[in-house]
Amino acid sequence: MIDPKAVLTNLDELRALTADEDGAQRVAWSPVWLKARAWFEQKLAALPVEHHYDAAGNHWVTLKGESEKALVLGSHLDSVPNGGWLDGCLGVLAGLEVLTNFSKQYNGKPPCTIKLVDWADEEGARFGRSLFGSSAFAGTHSIEADRVRTDREGLTLEAALQQCGVAVEKIGDASVEQKDLAAYLELHIEQGPILERLGKSLGVVQGTKGVERWAIIFRGQEAHSGSTPMEVRRDALAAAAKLALEIRPIARKHPQAVATMGSVKTFPGIVTAVVGRCETTLDMRDLDAGVLAGMLREAREASERFAKEEGCTVEWAKIWSIEPIPFHPELIAFCDQAIVETAGVSERLPSGPLHDAAEVARVGIPAVMMFVQSLNGLSHNRAEDTKREHIEQAVTGFHSLAEKTCGWILGR
Repeated sequence: MIDPKAVLTNLDELRALTADEDGAQRVAWSPVWLKARAWFEQKLAALPVEHHYDAAGNHWVTLKGESEKALVLGSHLDSVPNGGWLDGCLGVLAGLEVLTNFSKQYNGKPPCTIKLVDWADEEGARFGRSLFGSSAFAGTHSIEADRVRTDREGLTLEAALQQCGVAVEKIGDASVEQKDLAAYLELHIEQGPILERLGKSLGVVQGTKGVERWAIIFRGQEAHSGSTPMEVRRDALAAAAKLALEIRPIARKHPQAVATMGSVKTFPGIVTAVVGRCETTLDMRDLDAGVLAGMLREAREASERFAKEEGCTVEWAKIWSIEPIPFHPELIAFCDQAIVETAGVSERLPSGPLHDAAEVARVGIPAVMMFVQSLNGLSHNRAEDTKREHIEQAVTGFHSLAEKTCGWILGR
């Protein structure tokens, strides 16, 4: 009874409503995002469900079942600026179709309660705070740090939340939604090249990689670029550049590790001056906590070595971190089974990108994710794409996973 084509129809409709020639524009706390959420509410009108927004702006849809124990299907409607047509919203709309099918199959009263959640601001694209709504749900929010975050126009996150009816000091009240949640499932595009390289359409996510995210400041000496001999320069950018190259071999020692220096600011930032201060950011990820700690230690040691070589000093300040989050072994097995039944063969892989499922798993709720292949491994841009037949397979497999998980919940 599941209708994967209905998901494709909704995805196309949402794209037409909220994208322009540069891609999706459903940035959280923006008018376009609110338009997407209003559109989604209209899709609920014909269903026997209740829905509400919690204290952090997460949207909960509930189909009550014979048991109060709830299976939760979740993802997010928000996107990055100029994003793709599938990132986040595929999981929400596939979840809507699964919930709809449970309602039809059981005349509005499935064996277990089915919940669907559209998490608020998973991307963190505007204010730099990823997993905003799910971390509030999990109790891992950081209100005092978050309220003063600003966007490029200088608007604070607290003010943006107020414009959308959310009070930042109350977002922790979203944890009340944890009651009776027995399992969590999330479908998402892979956002990477692994499944395509392996020739597989679907994969099981073993867990999300841990993240260490730091700000690094090298301090040297500003000097005239024309009159300062090379041998006496204290060039902060030179030290940072050496580190940017060094993190690559550090990460390559480990098959699943990644490391990125994604931001560099120089001061005074003019062509006629040696850089006296260089502010950089470092992001390191791996599924193994020991590997992640080791990479971070090597990067610190390298930064100190390069700072000394260039006559500079270096300071580190933590931006944010999260430990590796393994998903539930029994749900991983169910996901494998559902994929094999649907696509003939499965693959297990970790997730480098962060997902709301990690915050859910942190509070002890069994969770797992299913990935569907991303063409050319691309995401977070308008070229993001997945074969339509693979999306249909994903919806079918996700429904099978939901059925297996519902039975497991009732049998526990």
